[in-house]
Amino acid sequence: MNKLLVITVLVALLALSAESSRIPRQVEEEEQGTLTRITESIKSYYDNAVNTASGYLENIKGLKLEEKAQNLYTDTTTVMSTYAGIAQDQLYHIFYQK
Repeated sequence: MNKLLVITVLVALLALSAESSRIPRQVEEEEQGTLTRITESIKSYYDNAVNTASGYLENIKGLKLEEKAQNLYTDTTTVMSTYAGIAQDQLYHIFYQK
């Protein structure tokens, strides 16, 4: 589930930040074939996508979101267990009065 969420976020971020880019025209001595040009452009797009996704992952890791979420969960469970204990104690004394 976590991996699916991370992939979804990365794809959404990639889609939002995608810019139209032109492949620079390369002047070579020999004329490239159609298959070679298609292959090179696909490799270029793939490399660009991988580099962008890696950059996003590094930014997310830099934010330390997992550590912050874990601290928030720990603090919340501590507070809720305290209040649940108080409520349980109050109910006990309401039903079992001496």
